Amino acid sequence: MPSLKSLRSRINSVKSTRKITQAMKMVAASKLRRAQSQAEAARPYAERMERMLETLGRSSAENPNAPVLLRGSGQDQTHLLVVVTADRGLCGAFNASVARFARGRIRELAAAGRTVKILPIGRKGRDNLRRDHAPMLIPGIDFAGKRRIGFADAEAIGLKLATMAENGEFDSCTLIYNHFKSVIAQIPTAQQLIPLPLPEEATSEAGAVVEFEPGEEEILATLLPRNLAVQIYRALLDSAAGEQGARMTAMDNATRNAGDMINRLTLNYNRQRQANITKELIEIISGAEAV
Repeated sequence: MPSLKSLRSRINSVKSTRKITQAMKMVAASKLRRAQSQAEAARPYAERMERMLETLGRSSAENPNAPVLLRGSGQDQTHLLVVVTADRGLCGAFNASVARFARGRIRELAAAGRTVKILPIGRKGRDNLRRDHAPMLIPGIDFAGKRRIGFADAEAIGLKLATMAENGEFDSCTLIYNHFKSVIAQIPTAQQLIPLPLPEEATSEAGAVVEFEPGEEEILATLLPRNLAVQIYRALLDSAAGEQGARMTAMDNATRNAGDMINRLTLNYNRQRQANITKELIEIISGAEAV
């Protein structure tokens, strides 16, 4: 049975840990409000951009001179998976769920005889996927030490993908990230970026006869790279909000578990202390009777 000193030390240690988890929970809650508002504000623009490109892309997709961001390379052999995770841990299963989802996608593509490349965005995803798929990894991007992710960061990633597509380094590009649904729900999501996914059936807006000025090719040349950056930026904001929500939930659970452990250790401490007192009293009484 542990001594009273060791129990006191452990209780103090758990109390210190609880203070840390409480502080991290409060910090995550503060960051979550800003990240959630940014993620929700970015969605309408990204969705509208998708609908606009559906309208433009439907008439231009069959054109052999259409931009590669719209039609792809025309092949379906090499797939690039852009996996977005956090740079830090202590957020429950947030990073592991994205990595698990990506592994499932990799297995499906490998079973179909496809070549897979992985571009990790975030250190946790890179470290997680490196264990089983190191040959597939290409130099990734992380934002460690960066206080806030901006649209310029998404533009840089979009430019990298566009350059790789122009050079024929992949045929299809899919973005995998945690979609922020609520504080306690982040859904692993796969979104195809290249070639631009077009609905099989035209919607009323997409099927309408629309004249564009300037021409469709000029508009596509401008909008396709911007759309790539916008979709990546939305995914980064969703991932950032989901990370803070997952961290707040994880730290709340850790704080509660620490409180339960403190109660158990305190109970054991009091029992041990009472047992020692009882033992000393018995020894005193036994000595007095012997005299």
